[in-house]
Amino acid sequence: MWTSRPDGGPDRLLALADGVFAIAITLLVLDLYVPRDLEPDQYREALRRVLPDLGAYALSVAVLGSYWRDHRRIFRGVREVDGQVISLSVVGFGVAALVPFPTRLLAEYGDQSVSVAVYAGAVAALGACHLAVAAVLARRPWLRHGTPTEATAPLYLLDSATIVVVFLVTVPLVFVTGPAIMWLWLVLVPAKVYLGRRHQTPG
Repeated sequence: MWTSRPDGGPDRLLALADGVFAIAITLLVLDLYVPRDLEPDQYREALRRVLPDLGAYALSVAVLGSYWRDHRRIFRGVREVDGQVISLSVVGFGVAALVPFPTRLLAEYGDQSVSVAVYAGAVAALGACHLAVAAVLARRPWLRHGTPTEATAPLYLLDSATIVVVFLVTVPLVFVTGPAIMWLWLVLVPAKVYLGRRHQTPG
């Protein structure tokens, strides 16, 4: 059994999260490049080729930005952290720092099922780490301030679990249906809107 021993406030962990997510998003930009001294036709072709890079960049910025925001939300009512919370958070930071790699695969080889599977697996792993941190903190009130927070609510945990399930299901399905299964990720938009409204409804 893991013994929960409070190990100080969450400030340093939040500062580390800010740095990791900022660096990961910055690394995404480094892959956006158009060569210099191109002829007009070559320039237009280069811009056309960079479109998949921009699409993958936008997707990953949305993913990383969403999880950075959720990480702040999870720790909003946290007074102290323990070893397990720190360990799960660090694993999540490691996955977040890895996201630029599957993003590059998705941009350059988006027509390959393996690329989609690797990207979906990375996002699912990142979501699982955040869900695990939120679940641990929800079950350890001695680490939080007295009042319940949004991140300890069952609907918030369900919202986080929905993201993990959708991306996790993509991994095996992409080898059956092909890369077009990426459109399945769009179901997260109405799902998150619905769960968000349910969460804001009193009672």
